[in-house]
Amino acid sequence: MKTRKVLALAGVTLLAAGVLAACAGGSATKKGEQTFAFTYETHPDNLNYLTTGKAATADITSNVIDGLLENDKYGNLIPSLAEDWSVSKDGLTYTYKIRQDAKWYTSEGEEYAPVKAQDFVTGLKYATDKKAEALYLVQDSIKGLDAYAKGEITDFAQVGIKALDDQTVQYTLNKPESFWNSKTTMGVLAPVNEEFLNSKGDDFAKATDPGSLLYNGPYLLKSIVTKSSVEFAKNPNYWDKDNVHIDKVKLSFWDGQDTSKPAENFKDGSLTAARLYPTSASFAELEKEMKDNIVYTQQDSTTYLVGTNIDRQSYKYTSKTSDEQKTSTKKALLNKDFRQAIAFGFDRTAYASQLNGETGASKILRNLFVPPTFVQADGKNFGDMVKEKLVTYGDEWKDVNLADAQDGLYNPEKAKAEFAKAKSALQAEGVQFPIHLDMPVDQTATTKVQRVQSMKQSLEATLGTDNVIIDIQQLQKDEVNNITYFAENAAGEDWDLSDNVGWGPDFADPSTYLDIIKPSVGESTKTYLGFDSGKDNVAAKKVGLYDYEKLVTEAGDEATDVAKRYDKYAAAQAWLTDSALIIPTTSRTGRPILSKMVPFTIPFALSGNKGTSEPLLYKYLELQDKAVTADEYQKAQEKWMKEKAESNKKAQEELAKHVK
Repeated sequence: MKTRKVLALAGVTLLAAGVLAACAGGSATKKGEQTFAFTYETHPDNLNYLTTGKAATADITSNVIDGLLENDKYGNLIPSLAEDWSVSKDGLTYTYKIRQDAKWYTSEGEEYAPVKAQDFVTGLKYATDKKAEALYLVQDSIKGLDAYAKGEITDFAQVGIKALDDQTVQYTLNKPESFWNSKTTMGVLAPVNEEFLNSKGDDFAKATDPGSLLYNGPYLLKSIVTKSSVEFAKNPNYWDKDNVHIDKVKLSFWDGQDTSKPAENFKDGSLTAARLYPTSASFAELEKEMKDNIVYTQQDSTTYLVGTNIDRQSYKYTSKTSDEQKTSTKKALLNKDFRQAIAFGFDRTAYASQLNGETGASKILRNLFVPPTFVQADGKNFGDMVKEKLVTYGDEWKDVNLADAQDGLYNPEKAKAEFAKAKSALQAEGVQFPIHLDMPVDQTATTKVQRVQSMKQSLEATLGTDNVIIDIQQLQKDEVNNITYFAENAAGEDWDLSDNVGWGPDFADPSTYLDIIKPSVGESTKTYLGFDSGKDNVAAKKVGLYDYEKLVTEAGDEATDVAKRYDKYAAAQAWLTDSALIIPTTSRTGRPILSKMVPFTIPFALSGNKGTSEPLLYKYLELQDKAVTADEYQKAQEKWMKEKAESNKKAQEELAKHVK
């Protein structure tokens, strides 16, 4: 969330439902009580939607907590708890009218209190006081919030959020943000009832207790059992209950080992949808039996990547046998030519085929951290803007294709050329070869192990084992999570290369990706690069990340001209691509599934918590009796894309009516 959230590598530690967004199939819906049954793979460590930045929590809470706005199935922002809103002509003041029929309910469905404007003030104050992981989304946006968060002011009443009356909440921004409304779907801006919050104290939002939350959304959390099950029931008194078509949701924990199990459970009726694993032993037989029903979902905006630990501190899980090997690896990872050799020498198609099979491998490939079509300006998409900047960094980038669904980076000859430059420089520093790179992997997740082994094979084949050795550390799932995804600080990031995380955007602007690794303040520098953010990290200085931060900051300062803003962010993305500090691999979706979901009935968006591919939202979702066919899906997609273009255009025209 994430992102809004740091995401664990798909197929390992997130609710697998995410791969189903913006897809499904069929025509005839089911009658009577409807239950959606699926799997999940990571149990959340809390349910605190106000403070967590982890997708494992958002996957649950986004279905039970509403915010001001949400997305419709075409990606337009529409009223949720705010039945109407307006923005001042200078773009600094947003005023929302809270609907009077919005209520808080207990997990048993008992009415607790009305949702009031003050609940949004209470929520933001609590999130700030608790140093919420996603506070960065709004800390520099809302007037006075940064000063309050830093203790420079102590009266929250001085912060630019006010409850003007019970039904009106108003935000005052530091500068215009054309994308501000897209932030309102995130948990850090969600409401909370102050009386309930105080009554629960430290027991608020406990991971195993549905009663530790109040609910204002379409579903109530009825049961949550660690690494076993999560169950929801439709909120019968929800203000928009007519758009909630599924009565119950049942998620069962799956450890990722038996990759044939989801399909078998789909066929026997115990699952409503199932992700497929083309590399599993049973897939060939399944393909013969259900070939017409295998659908590849479209790519989403979540980007998975390989991170490089440029400041590793822990060596509990390592194959290194001497301090000399540790020092040599550190020096190598600080060398841009060495990192580029890794980026160019890594066969992503082979890597992706371990999950999607040879036929579907290209359908999930990604070459940029910010997806190339995430935003557009002046008739160009973001990827085109980046390419124009990237070619100025050197000849190695002239023929690189940055589009999705193909491997634009893999080039063994380029990899060897970059490595030759790196080796010469590193030997002059006393570095000893081969360079040993520890890479952790969940040993119980078959496809993950296969992917890491594929990366090892292509890199060692390209660069030679006398130069580079990938030391795969096969660990228990919890061990991997604790030294990557759940590590509390950089000292806990125990790896050299890691493909265990990714990023899902929080809002509709490139900054949602690029800000998170600003070395001074980025909240994901430890997860992707192995150092805690701050102004004096030696490794960050050596690789030039403070120069990157200047580019990102300059782009963020361009508040009124969107085309100029995106152009400047493209320059920052080009720097990041050339640095090879993080190496994009795949999107989260674009994978084969079997499904009984009616096509394109769920909310859609490329960012936020109320219309993305992660989490899967159950509001609006409709089911059918039979599995979708590929033909049904294609026709539905064509119809949806046409309708989406028309709907988005109309929504843009309507925006002017909110300026007052």
